[in-house]
Amino acid sequence: MSRLTITVNGQRVQGNNHEPLLLQLERAGLQPEFQCRNGMCGACRCKLKEGSVNQHEAMAFVAPGEILACRSIPTSDLDLEFEYQLQTP
Repeated sequence: MSRLTITVNGQRVQGNNHEPLLLQLERAGLQPEFQCRNGMCGACRCKLKEGSVNQHEAMAFVAPGEILACRSIPTSDLDLEFEYQLQTP
């Protein structure tokens, strides 16, 4: 397992390169919006400002420069931007 740094709206958390991004963000105490976890709804859409991911197939529309956190596995350090303030527990 490779450790990665994931920056979300300016906040840094530790991640890895083998689990979906949504799961890793939740484990770090962040609460991105989601509804389906399988790429149908698009609620977990975010901007990939820097870095790269492997994104599995999804039905939701994703604009250039965007990814779905539920379907993306990081392949490098990331800098992400959600258009809303993420909730923390």
